[in-house]
Amino acid sequence: KRRNDMDTDNLRENQKSGTKIIKNAKSLSMLAAVTAIFLWSTSFVATKIAYNSFTPLTLGGTRFLLATIILGIIMKITKQDFKKPSRKDIGYISLSGLLGITIFYSMENIGVKLTTASNAALIVASYPAITVLIDFLINRKGITLIKGIGIALAVIGVYQITFHSPNQGGSQQLIGSVILILAGVAFTFYTFTTSKCVAKYSLITVSFYQTLAGTLVFIPLSMLERSSWKIPTIDAVITVLYLGIFCSVIAFLLYNYGLRNISSGSAVALLNLVPVFGVIFSVLFLNEVIGIHHLIGGFIVILGVFLSVLETNPKQPGGENHE
Repeated sequence: KRRNDMDTDNLRENQKSGTKIIKNAKSLSMLAAVTAIFLWSTSFVATKIAYNSFTPLTLGGTRFLLATIILGIIMKITKQDFKKPSRKDIGYISLSGLLGITIFYSMENIGVKLTTASNAALIVASYPAITVLIDFLINRKGITLIKGIGIALAVIGVYQITFHSPNQGGSQQLIGSVILILAGVAFTFYTFTTSKCVAKYSLITVSFYQTLAGTLVFIPLSMLERSSWKIPTIDAVITVLYLGIFCSVIAFLLYNYGLRNISSGSAVALLNLVPVFGVIFSVLFLNEVIGIHHLIGGFIVILGVFLSVLETNPKQPGGENHE
């Protein structure tokens, strides 16, 4: 009996230790994901600062050339990640790199150049809803009533931000906002293309080849701006290093570490912090003025995205939903 009592006590202690380890792991994962989102939120302000010396396409090419080098070094260090994709998958990865690196960031950089950083942060928040909508239109993937309402709200919110906000920059700001919306379409097709091969290789491997492909196209594009090149300031150089190292590499690694122990639903919900942080940083560092139209539109977008990405999985045996 005494031995059974000791075994029971040991079992309870092991269970407590296991529970503590799980809680600590989830806490670390949540911290990693929030830190990644914090870093991504600063990219709009950092991009605006970098424009003091860099043009949009040149900024994109420089940022992702740096990211490619860093990811390549990481792949060399972690030899298990050095698995070269097949020729077919290289095609998919290269296409996704063209869509998600070259086209997306070219449009985003130009859009941020023309509009405000706060507008950009709020419009980019609608991208998950845009993805769900295009997935429905192309793949005929079913949309629940809740998702449909969410998409409609996200569209209304973006319209509010784009067309009803106090237009301090005139038609130029409007064009920038429209370009950012179109960038969301490129982001959607990048997502679709990446899904065809992402499960076969490590995330670092896919990211390296995507970034390499996107950078190879970015470099000749940046040559189109050669007449506008000038010697960058120290602040601009530091900002580009920050974008390439922290926003393009470290944030990615932290976010994917976070995905190990938090649900996909929680991860998407956390992404709604990007426009919140982005607007705050725009006000603090760029002295941008946020009107009531921004606040209303931003709230509608965030609510719409939250509803559009809600999972409606059937209940599993035992009465619990499993993501």
